Amino acid sequence: MKYATPIKNAILASVCLVACLPGMGCRQAAEPTGQAAETEKKPHVVFVIGDEEYRSEESMPMLAGILKRELDAEVTLCFSVDSSGVIDPNRLDHIQGLAALDSADLMVLFTRFRALPEAELAHITRFAESGKPMVGFRTATHAFLYPDSTENARMNNAWPARVFGQQWITHHGHFEDGNDPLTAVTLAEGVEHPILTDVNAFQAYSWLYHVDGGDWELQGDAAPLLIGRSLRSKHEMDGRLDEFPLVNPVAWTKSYTGESGKTSRVFFTTLGHPYDFRNPNMRRLALNGIYWALGLEVPEDMDVSYTQPYQPNNSGFGEVYKKGLLPEGQLP
Repeated sequence: MKYATPIKNAILASVCLVACLPGMGCRQAAEPTGQAAETEKKPHVVFVIGDEEYRSEESMPMLAGILKRELDAEVTLCFSVDSSGVIDPNRLDHIQGLAALDSADLMVLFTRFRALPEAELAHITRFAESGKPMVGFRTATHAFLYPDSTENARMNNAWPARVFGQQWITHHGHFEDGNDPLTAVTLAEGVEHPILTDVNAFQAYSWLYHVDGGDWELQGDAAPLLIGRSLRSKHEMDGRLDEFPLVNPVAWTKSYTGESGKTSRVFFTTLGHPYDFRNPNMRRLALNGIYWALGLEVPEDMDVSYTQPYQPNNSGFGEVYKKGLLPEGQLP
C-alpha cells in the first residue's frame, strides 16, 4: 500500500503505478494475493483524508485495509500533515501526496473545509473532470472553504453540490456526541441496488444532515439508497420540521458530468462518525459503494472484519485526535 470505476463485470482499466517519492509520505506494500490477482491490473484507489472533526485519519485507513485484503487493490492514503510529516487533521491548507490521483482509478474524498493551494487542488479537480468514479463521505458536502472573494469559492458550495449531490446546509444536532446513536438508518423503500447487498438497518452515531426537503433538494440524478431518521432533533425542538424534516437520505448514487463532458459514477453517504464504522453494516455499505463505483460486481459474501484493531477517538474539534501518527504507520 502507498500513502500520499463503471459496468458490472467490466475489465479493470489499465493502471499506472505511482512511485513513492521522498516527502510524499507514501509506501509500497508487499504483493498481495486474493480475488483481483486473477486480473491483469489492480484498481488504484486514492483516499483523500483531511477532516478535523470525524477522525477520518482513523476510519479511512481501516477501510483501505479491508479493501486491499478483499479486492487486492492498490491503495494510496493522502493525509493532512504538519511540517514534520506527522498527521495533523487541524492543518487546513495541505494534504500530501495528491499527485497519486493522476494515475488513480477511484478517488475517495473525506475532507472538511480545506483551503488547499492551487497546485494541490488541481489534482482533485482534474480527477473529477476525468470521468473516473468518486466516493464521498459526510463532510465532502463541504470539502473546501475558500474566501468568497476568490475564484476557488466555487469549491465551497457549487462544486460539492454538482459532484456529490448537495452542499452543506444544516444538521439536527450533536446531542451527547458518541454516547448514543442519533440516526436510525433504513433501506429506501422499494429500492434494489448492488450497494445494498448484505446491508441491513442499523443505528448510526452521525447526527442527521439535511440534504433534501423544504427549500432544498438533492442535485442531478441522485437516487437515495438509505434513509435516516433523526432520533433527537434541534429542528424539531425549534418547530422547524417543515423546513428540515426528521427523515432524509443518508446514502445515494448519482452521476457527474463536468466541463470535460465525461461522466463519472458517484456514491455518497452523509454518514461517517468514527463510531459508525464499528458497525459491520456501515463498513459493508462503504465497501459496496467502492466496488460499485469501480464497476465491479459487489460480492455476495465479503469479509468486513478489521485487518487490525479499530479503536478510534470520538469525534470533536481541537486536540482530541491521536497525536504523533505518521502516514507510514497507518498501513492496515
